[in-house]
Order: sequence, then structure tokens, then C-alpha cells
Amino acid sequence: MPWLDWLSLFVRWFHVIAGIAWIGASFYFIWLDNSLETPPEWKKQKGIKGDLWAVHGGGFYEVGKYAYGPEVMPKTLHWFKWEAYSTWMSGFALLIIVYYFAASAYLIDPAVMNLTEGEAIGRGLGLLAGGVLLYELACRSPLANYPKVFALALTALLVVASYLATHWFSGRGAYIHVGALIGSIMVANVWLNIMPAQRKMVDAVAAKQPVDPAWGAGAKLRSVHNNYLTLPILFIMISNHYPMTYQHPQNWLVLVAIMALSAWIRHFFNLRHVGKFSPAVLISGMLGLLAVALWVSWPKAPVAVTTVASPSPSSLSTLDKQVHTLVQTHCIGCHAANPTDEVFKVAPLGVKFDSWEQISRQGRQLVNRTTVTRDMPFLNKTNMTEEERAIIAAWGKEKGF
Repeated sequence: MPWLDWLSLFVRWFHVIAGIAWIGASFYFIWLDNSLETPPEWKKQKGIKGDLWAVHGGGFYEVGKYAYGPEVMPKTLHWFKWEAYSTWMSGFALLIIVYYFAASAYLIDPAVMNLTEGEAIGRGLGLLAGGVLLYELACRSPLANYPKVFALALTALLVVASYLATHWFSGRGAYIHVGALIGSIMVANVWLNIMPAQRKMVDAVAAKQPVDPAWGAGAKLRSVHNNYLTLPILFIMISNHYPMTYQHPQNWLVLVAIMALSAWIRHFFNLRHVGKFSPAVLISGMLGLLAVALWVSWPKAPVAVTTVASPSPSSLSTLDKQVHTLVQTHCIGCHAANPTDEVFKVAPLGVKFDSWEQISRQGRQLVNRTTVTRDMPFLNKTNMTEEERAIIAAWGKEKGF
């Protein structure tokens, strides 16, 4: 359905724009907070506990952070919340459009677990809700008082989520659900803690009441969590272009390793902002990513293909047989468990046509990419003719794709 592709395009576009705004703000404010210096005495007398000077866009900027708050609450106070909310809402809408409307094609892989669409969607939503709930309970427990221990607990949560997702869903669907979980945790931090704490602080300053230090400490903790989660979620956002990661036999371990190394590299920049130059952190992170790349791409013997039982040729209609022949001619070189194409050594987007059951399950994609967007076969390197495309289009119409 072309209209669904257009809807996906516009929602994805908006999601990227909103995500840039949110992550950009997160990076900036962490840098800002870490870069504040001790102000001169006259500023301290005004209640300013840290300041900095910057130059950008042809002008100088002076930024100050108050220990308590300004003497008079400013008429216009800028809040940063809709970047987070709009990113999550557009991301969840995209999850529904791509992975839930077409669960049989993108979310379910019978070779992993033979689920119905309802079962797959239910597990996906359960993973998101359960993960956020466990994280929130941990944040409200004494565990939050021990940042390093909490970091290990959060890592364990993401390891378990990655393992479960990759053993429930297709590789691509699993990765995106772990990304959705991370995004949900991040927006929950903003909605459930950071914003309420800031409202309490603003109300207290406006009423000339004491500010509870726990408000700022709790909000700062959640902001730091969000900061370290940004690079892992950015990787997941682009991962569907790189099937060698999510199609790997140990795809959950690949995901965990890349997320951990991404957060470790982010740590280098956070240290740099407070004046600590630790090249060993950056170098070890880069070497770790190189090691993952070598591990994933190291030549290995072809894996024996296990296919779902297909109908015998005699049980297929004439049109089915024609489409089956066309797939074998034009598609199977790339879209197979063991591709023979000289460029694509892993099935693009994880789409495989080794059996008729797989062809039928991915039929909507097959019809769309060969007759609507017409970008497949890739660069038409197998010279699919207009007559052959018309046969696939007729098959799609017959099947209701």
C-alpha cells in the first residue's frame, strides 16, 4: 500500500528531526553543566554558582547557573520537554506503522519463534512496559544511591531485554524493540522525574521557599542516564541498514557489545567536558568496535538452511509458480540464508526467499519493491523485465497485497 509507505516516510522524517532536537539538547546541557567554572566574587554575591563564556554565530554568550534561583522569576522561562515527547510519540507511531501493521513481514520470523501477529505485538508491548517499570522501580529504590552499581543493573536489564527480543522476533524487529525500550526509559525520565522536579523547583523559588536538593539530584541522575543512552539508541536507529549485525547468530550479543562500547565512548566526551582527557577510554572503545566488526564479519562456513515446509509445486497455482520462478531467477541471489551475490553476503533487511512460505510471508514487500518503488532487484542487475514485473503485480492483486 503506497499510502502506508508515505505515512511511514513522513513519520520517520519527523522522528529524525525531533530526535536531533532532543539529543542535541541533551548533549548541550550535559556539556554546559560540566563546563561551568567558578564565577568571580561579584557573581557569587548574586547567587550564581557557575558560569561560562562562549562564542558562536558571530557573538559572545554569557551563561550563569544559580545555586538557588534568580531574585525575580523571569517572565519567559524556556523549558525543554517537547523534544523528548515528540521523539517518543513519533517513534512509537513508527513502531506501529512498520512493525505492527506488517508484523508478519517485519516482526515475526518463524525460524526464531512461530508467533501469531497478536502474540508478537503483545510480547513487544510487554517488553516495553515491563522494562520501563523495572527501571523506574530501581530508580526509586536505594539502588539509585550507588551510581556504579545502578549502571551494572541497567546494563543487566538491557542484556536480558536484548536476549529475549532476539529469541522472540526477527533480528531487525528485535533490535528496534530494544531501541524502543531505551527510548521509553529516556522519555519516562523526562516525564516522570525531570519535569516534575523542575516544576517543584520553579514553584519553590517563585514562592521564596527552600529548594529540596533531592529534586535536582534526582533530575541530574536521570539526565546522566539519558546522556549515556544516546549513542546506543542512535546505533539502533540506523541498524536496520546493516543486517550483518541483527542477522548474526549471536545478534543479541552483538547488540549488547555495540551498546556498551557506545556508552563507553560517550564517557570519554563526558570526561573531556570536565577537563579530564582520557584517550585510553576512546582508544579502547574504538578497538572494541573493531573487534566486534572482525568477529561478526570473519569468514565462516555456510550455515545449513532450515526452511519451513513448502507446498509441493503441484499445489501451487499457475501464477504462484510463475512468481516462484521469478524469485528464484531475480531475488534468491541476495535474499537467501546463504546469498551467492558478490556484494550482499547477508540477506538485505533480513528478507529471505528460501521457501515458498517465506515468499508468501514477505509477499507485500516483494510486490511493493518490484512494482511500486521498483528499486528491486538492486540496480536491476538481473534485468527483470516489465512483463515480469506485471506478473508479480497481478499476483499481488490476487493475494490482496
